[in-house]
Amino acid sequence: MVEERRRWLALYMLCAGELMIVLDTTIVNVALPSIQGSLGFTESALVWVVNAYMLTYGGFLLLGGRLGDLYGKRRLFLAGITLFTAASLVCGLAASQAVLVAARAIQGLGGAVVSAIALSLIMNIFTEAGDRAKAMGIYGFVCAGGGSIGVLAGGLLTSALSWHWVFLVNLPIGVAVYAFCTRLLSKDAASAPGKLDLAGAVTITTALMLAVYGIVDGNQAGWTSARTLSLLGGAIALLAVFIVTEMNVSAPLMPLGLFRVKTVAAANILGVFWAAAMFAWFFLSALYMQTVLGYDPMKIGLAFLPSNLIMAAFSIWLSAKMVMRFGIRMPIVAGMLLSAAGLGLFALWPKDASFMLHVMPGMLLLGIGCGMALNPVMLAAMQEVPPEESGLASGVVNTSFMMGGALGLAILASLSERAGYHAAFALAAVCALVAAGAAAWLPRAAHSEKEVEYAH
Repeated sequence: MVEERRRWLALYMLCAGELMIVLDTTIVNVALPSIQGSLGFTESALVWVVNAYMLTYGGFLLLGGRLGDLYGKRRLFLAGITLFTAASLVCGLAASQAVLVAARAIQGLGGAVVSAIALSLIMNIFTEAGDRAKAMGIYGFVCAGGGSIGVLAGGLLTSALSWHWVFLVNLPIGVAVYAFCTRLLSKDAASAPGKLDLAGAVTITTALMLAVYGIVDGNQAGWTSARTLSLLGGAIALLAVFIVTEMNVSAPLMPLGLFRVKTVAAANILGVFWAAAMFAWFFLSALYMQTVLGYDPMKIGLAFLPSNLIMAAFSIWLSAKMVMRFGIRMPIVAGMLLSAAGLGLFALWPKDASFMLHVMPGMLLLGIGCGMALNPVMLAAMQEVPPEESGLASGVVNTSFMMGGALGLAILASLSERAGYHAAFALAAVCALVAAGAAAWLPRAAHSEKEVEYAH
């Protein structure tokens, strides 16, 4: 009983650490105008408050997960929490643009390590199918609901106190997570660390950073500009070098045989398209409600509340029961189709949309769809992977979500500027339908007992 209680307490602390990371994007976005006025950022320089974080976060997800496999997941998770919390303190006290941007880059590095390893720790702590499904549901709710919670928290902290507190609020959370996790997480096994594939680490991390920068900067620089094409071209070239490297080293950073596991490959493909659709939901609908419907930050946060409550119900109770009853494929396909329907309703919003008649129905469909799908998607990406590769698999699926979301948002934001929000929502609905098609290739259920052999 004591050990059982300890496992669930460890889950809550891991989720609290991940919540800090998930909150960061939206909570900081709300405070950007105040940061600009306080530190004198120009419009072009202000984007680096976001981009500096995105570059290191997206670039180090895969490497962070692999380092956990090689050098100890507990050790790396605690290091990531420490780095993120310390960088948050520097951000909160920053009195110059350079200090804030540099600290944001360090925050991204710490956040990448935490996100990549938290999921693999949860999978290793919960090995029984029912408990694992329930634990993943709770983790999935934190990931899905944290963004909209950040909008509320950012609005409250910025208006009631100052922009500094959107960073300083991380301090008590980070300290508590570190203190509890040192007691709740089992110490890493005392074994010789594996050999790090340095060439693979450098090429894939650089490739991801170039890709993230090219994507997030694409709308501003122009998608056909020399800068954007050079960045994306360089990322593709380095990715090719990385693949060749991994095929020819004895201890690759990422064994390519990982993608021969059907559930892993399908989950990462659908994750890219689903993330694109979900970023449209969170960001474009918030913008539409603010710029077209005239909602303030608090009202926008409340508009997401029904979907968050539905996702909470699925995460804490219903999702695990659905996975145990129907396997992983049916909930994902149904969830993707409901998400597509919700985004389709968004595409029909009039300029004078009422909350009950127009906003609420789409939010409800998306809440149900996300609640049904997120848990089994994570299970599909991780469940057939052995424990010694779980950090890598976690880094890969987090990278898929991050890159799919960043690319999807960049494309959909560009489309919304040229053709309007409705066209962007319609394309997001198509992305959700593509994700449903990818999910149809999944087996009905994934079995954690299955041993996976990788070909190097």
